[in-house]
Amino acid sequence: MKMITADLVADETKRDTTGRRITPKARREELLAAYEQSGLTQAEFARREAINYHTFASWVYDRRGRDGTAVGLGTGAQIKFAEVSLPPASPRELSPSADALSVTLPDGLVVRGADALAMATLVKALRA
Repeated sequence: MKMITADLVADETKRDTTGRRITPKARREELLAAYEQSGLTQAEFARREAINYHTFASWVYDRRGRDGTAVGLGTGAQIKFAEVSLPPASPRELSPSADALSVTLPDGLVVRGADALAMATLVKALRA
């Protein structure tokens, strides 16, 4: 009979009563700051750091609710809304045509319209 040997590795991580790891608040903040700088999706970052995705997503959600910042958009980025008033569109402007303008912003947002000034006002309001 062959003898099997095993090494016991001590895990100093604190765990709750169900055996789940408890991550200290300071470590969570470090991970969230690293996530903001990483450019990765939440799932990619959680996988890379060996964190349960749902746990990490709840940390991100909790942080957004706590300080109003949009994690992943940069430190201090606030979610803002602005009311934009545009003149009523004519029937010609409502139908797609060859002379309609389309602008694709770096984050993938697409703005379409026929009035360049109104589009510029809308984009400026969205980016303010």
